[in-house]
Amino acid sequence: MLTVYIVDDSELMRQRLVESVADIAGVEIVGQRGDPFEALDRIGKSHPDVVILDIRLPGRNGIDVLKDIKKDSPAPIVIMITNYPYRQYRQGSMAAGADYFFSKIDEFDRIRETLSGIALDHQDRIHH
Repeated sequence: MLTVYIVDDSELMRQRLVESVADIAGVEIVGQRGDPFEALDRIGKSHPDVVILDIRLPGRNGIDVLKDIKKDSPAPIVIMITNYPYRQYRQGSMAAGADYFFSKIDEFDRIRETLSGIALDHQDRIHH
């Protein structure tokens, strides 16, 4: 089972993400938070395989949260999402260790596609 944790300050977006990935075989949402500090604590305790992380969060920049998440060993796969897909955010995210970077506006479906692919990969590794 591929475990996923969602960090986004918009409850509506978290709900949309949960609904979008709920029926992907082999994927389980193990938690979600809007507060980056609570999220880091929970991610540290639950060790999800994948974290979906918003760039703009209250009180803390998502790229800084990403850097903290990537200190874990093994570090989860991190999918950065944003309503502000500026080049400097993409470059900053990738430099900080993001595995994927998607715009919520016009790439939302790619989140689902990416998780499906990661889940298949994960199952292959478990069975081999």
